[in-house]
Amino acid sequence: MSDTAPASSVFASAPATGSEAMRAFFPQSPFIGVLGVELIDIEEGRAHLRLPFAEANTTVGPMVHGGAISACADLGIMAAAWSGEQLPENLRGVTVSMSVNFVAPAMNDDIEIHGTRLRKGRKLSHCSVEIRTRTSGDLVATGSGVYQVG
Repeated sequence: MSDTAPASSVFASAPATGSEAMRAFFPQSPFIGVLGVELIDIEEGRAHLRLPFAEANTTVGPMVHGGAISACADLGIMAAAWSGEQLPENLRGVTVSMSVNFVAPAMNDDIEIHGTRLRKGRKLSHCSVEIRTRTSGDLVATGSGVYQVG
């Protein structure tokens, strides 16, 4: 589950938008740093992330571990939920629920994560995520989740 830290421990100054909050959060998160996920682009309702291939994220040979893929799905959902102009007064967030469906293995390749916010309520956002290999664009996994912002 993604649980973003309080604003005082992450941001030198309060971000103006949810997208700015994610741009500041990604490079400072210890877990994201260990995993190696990069925030490529974020705009209203959508986020694009990348997990560069690394042996540390594999399970057998060059196969990316399902746990790494699930973590990427969670981060894609989180970023999509935070994306856009609105910023909650309370800069906290948490994954409420998430489901990941594995379609095919990611072998010896970077993976691209595309999160989309489907619906935004006062605090809860319903999101989907699609994960593909970078080189061939093969579908690796799909997922959905509910994320609370604020």
